[in-house]
Amino acid sequence: MTAWLGVVSRDHVRRGVQLGIAQIGHGKRSGLAKMQRGDWLVYYSPRASLSGNEPVKAFTALGEIVDDEVWQADEGDFLPWRRAVAYQKSAVDVPVADVAAALELTSSPSWGYRLRRGIVALTDADFETIRRAMTLRP
Repeated sequence: MTAWLGVVSRDHVRRGVQLGIAQIGHGKRSGLAKMQRGDWLVYYSPRASLSGNEPVKAFTALGEIVDDEVWQADEGDFLPWRRAVAYQKSAVDVPVADVAAALELTSSPSWGYRLRRGIVALTDADFETIRRAMTLRP
């Protein structure tokens, strides 16, 4: 099992959760192709929307990859690649600042630079810290 961090705006994350799908990197296939059934996906949303500047800077969804297939959706002039995901409906948004001190991911002063790839593998310890924070809050 590998845990992945996908970097996606919060409005796109919410749509993906409603549809039960993962879509990363503006619909590109490459990031999703790294994932396997049983892997976990955590979304980090730097902003509320793709075109807006409202900061979010939080982990915004958590789910398990439940298929073996990367498939292409047809939305007219947009053909994004997707994976099926079983999202933890009880998971809550967690500001990165709330857990940053406990994460290897954020231990470097320039940690945000790594996120420009759109998807990065998480260490087991980082995934557990984020998962606990998203699922055990009051």
